[in-house]
Amino acid sequence: MIDPLAEVVTLLQPTPTFSKVLSGAGRWRASRTEVGQPFYCVVLEGSLRLSVNGCEPYILQADDFMLVPQVFSFAMTSIDPPDADDVADIAPAALPDGSFRFGDTSLEPETQWLAGLCAFGSPDAALLVSLLPELVLVRGDSRLATLVKLVRDESRAQRPAREVVLARLLEVLFIEALRSTQTGASPGLVRGLADARLALAIRQMHESPEKPWTIAQLAKAAALSRSSFFDRFSRAVGVAPMEYLLSWRMAIAKNLLRRNEGGVATIAARVGYSSASAFSVAFTRHVGLPPTQYAQDADMSGSRR
Repeated sequence: MIDPLAEVVTLLQPTPTFSKVLSGAGRWRASRTEVGQPFYCVVLEGSLRLSVNGCEPYILQADDFMLVPQVFSFAMTSIDPPDADDVADIAPAALPDGSFRFGDTSLEPETQWLAGLCAFGSPDAALLVSLLPELVLVRGDSRLATLVKLVRDESRAQRPAREVVLARLLEVLFIEALRSTQTGASPGLVRGLADARLALAIRQMHESPEKPWTIAQLAKAAALSRSSFFDRFSRAVGVAPMEYLLSWRMAIAKNLLRRNEGGVATIAARVGYSSASAFSVAFTRHVGLPPTQYAQDADMSGSRR
């Protein structure tokens, strides 16, 4: 059976760009702006406050794990945060063991965490990330903590096939984090899959994107009325059912075009279009380029690498 969550994460191609073990002592504050990269944080010991993308801060404790598919800013503080004028944001101090310290380096650490940034190798990252929750928070999951430690250890070592191992570990980490989140997730694929009725329809879309699906057929697969299915899907996933199906079809088509797996007519049939011309119109409207030009640009980009 097709696993929609695994398909999305595999197409994203996550790779690590930054990973650090950090600690804090006393009253401290740190903030940083980013450019929409994936961010994860796991608390190893103690607790801290973490706010991402301007949201209200979360109090994270040991083994709590946060994943943000797109982070533009984050701020961390000690549980007892400093007053606004007491402590300026400063770079952490490097410690002899290779970790980094916020706050007072003369004190024993009150909290320790691992924070990391990733990159998505897929040119469709923005489209695929839109299918995921804005934020995933998993509390007290030792499996995730173990996976993150493996990522940390592998990123520090210089073993053969290091990049391949890291890419696979990150795929597993993302899938484990996403599937550990149930109905508490923000709208997206994860919440949709947590609804047993909606999951039936989502899996059918992923298993057979070539079928000419209608709302009535998808509602029948979910054993819901058309109106109930439409409303329930839109609330859970954050987009209407046919909009989700179109996004998924275009993600598949772009992947096939990049990999040069068949001509436009073949790819059109594989993603549910009865003719190459109908597919070309839909693809151009959605992507901004005709399929043939997209494939040529992808081929030229690959040859330059």
